[in-house]
Order: sequence, then C-alpha cells, then structure tokens
Amino acid sequence: MQFKITTWNINSVRLRIDLVAKFIKSARPDVLCLQETKCPDDKFPFKRFQRLGYQHIALNGQKGYHGVVVLSRHPFERFDIQTFCGKTDCRHISAVIGDRAGLRDPITLHNFYVPAGGDIPDPKLNPKFEHKLAFLDEMREHKGLRPGKSERAILVGDLNVAPLEHDVWSHKQMIRVVSHTPVECEKLNLARNTGGWVDTMRVLTPEPEKLYTWWSYRAMDNWREADRGRRLDHIWTSPALADRVSKIKIAKDYRGATQPSDHVPVTATIEI
Repeated sequence: MQFKITTWNINSVRLRIDLVAKFIKSARPDVLCLQETKCPDDKFPFKRFQRLGYQHIALNGQKGYHGVVVLSRHPFERFDIQTFCGKTDCRHISAVIGDRAGLRDPITLHNFYVPAGGDIPDPKLNPKFEHKLAFLDEMREHKGLRPGKSERAILVGDLNVAPLEHDVWSHKQMIRVVSHTPVECEKLNLARNTGGWVDTMRVLTPEPEKLYTWWSYRAMDNWREADRGRRLDHIWTSPALADRVSKIKIAKDYRGATQPSDHVPVTATIEI
C-alpha cells in the first residue's frame, strides 16, 4: 500500500484555496499538512476540503498569523496540539492514523511551523530570533518527538532552516542570513539527531545536489532564472519508516502559479 503525504506552507489557506484544490486534484495525497494557514478554526474552509475528499481535519489555527492543519482521506485515531516557548501561537499539530484507517501499525504525524526568526541573526537584538532558537531547543528536548525504534512516525513542516550547505543557493553568501546561520543549522540538526529522525529528502537526493522548496517574493519576475532558493520545508521519518520512502517530489512549478505561496508542495510516497 502506498501512502502519500504532502507538506506545504500555503501562506493563507483561504486566499489560495483554488491553488490547493488544483494541487490536490493532480497529486491526490492521502494526507495534506499545511502551515501558515492564517485562519481561525471557525473560518476554515471545511466544506471545500470535504468535497475534495478530505473528511478528516485536525486544526490548530488563529486569526491573521501562523496556523497548521492536517487534512486526511483516512480517519484519525486521535490528534494533539503541543505548545512551545510558553506561547499558544498555533505552530504544531499531530495526528495518529491507525486501526480505523486499516493500518495494523499506526503512524504518528507531526506538522510544524517553526518561527521564521526575523532579519537580524542576533538573539540579543532580535526577540524573534531568540524565540526561534528557543523553539528549536524545545523541539530537541521534547520527549514526544523521540519515536521508539519500532514506532512509525513522520515529522513534516516549514522548519524555517536550510541546514545543509547545498540547501541554499550560496552557502558563502547565506551563512549570515537568518535560516542558514550556523547556530540555527546546529540546533535543527541536533533536534533531528536527538529524536532519531531521518532526513528522507537528503537520503533520496544526497548532497552536493541542490534542493530548494522556497523562493523569495523579492524575485517575483525572475525567481526561476535566478533560482536563489532555500530548503526550508522538510520531511523526516522515524527509522522504522526510513527505508520505505520510495519517492520525494518537490512541485516547483507551483511557485510560478498566479498569486503563489513562496513555498511549494513537497510530497513523500511511503510504502506501508
């Protein structure tokens, strides 16, 4: 059985619902994890997604900023919301898919939207960057993000860090830019390693090949030609699923859509 999961920072789900619908009809993921939905729960477009085949929806949203959602064709066993840094700012939701979906061994999905961190890479001068570093520390320390040896788990989302040299268009020019500074890269890699997670995108596409999932709005006209991207969106799996990921697809063309998000969908196909 194939299980397809997509992660996508959509930068307003209501503004880009037609673009999401177009993607769904083409890619047909089993589970769609969106970040930066910018939508309170009572305003979420439930009916549109249900017509598209996603009857099961786990939400953590608020007005104007942030927000995450897991949309599934399969029923959940349960879902959960965790808070980080003492803030209720809608940056995490998890869901378990198991018996009700016909899976003997359940899969736990974590959907994250890590703080972007602002523009100044100094926690003493920039509270947003301080928040980001603290958030990454709490991810590393969180016992719920340490799946056991046999546990099937997936962590996806806009983690807002491009941790490897070839996750950015120029390591030399980006090393002092928020999202690729050494301290951010170190903390994200520590969170991944401490939890025992496998960076499946880089397993299937090892360095030195470049991988990007985000292109700045500042290069609207020539983003494709300049190709100054970053890999900010990630799909991690527990070791129990690592060798079952058969494909990762980055849908780069969606960056060129009318009124696009600056992120594109990333889909993993898992043989379960």
